[in-house]
Amino acid sequence: MIRPQQKEAKKKNAMLSELAVGDTVLTTSGFYGTVIDIADDTVIVEFGNNKNCRIPMQKAAISAVEKPEEAMEK
Repeated sequence: MIRPQQKEAKKKNAMLSELAVGDTVLTTSGFYGTVIDIADDTVIVEFGNNKNCRIPMQKAAISAVEKPEEAMEK
């Protein structure tokens, strides 16, 4: 891999390893949701205000993570 790609891969791996229940995530398909449960390589994400809309997905499908305290500052 080329150096910028390695840097980006490290950054994404660090982001996913720090993922915690309650974090707001942006998926690669553009949906925002809240992490409800975390397994080895999958997470269960709740979308919207509907408590029945919980979808299991791969961690690789998460493109951005926002911690709850970051959301309070904005």
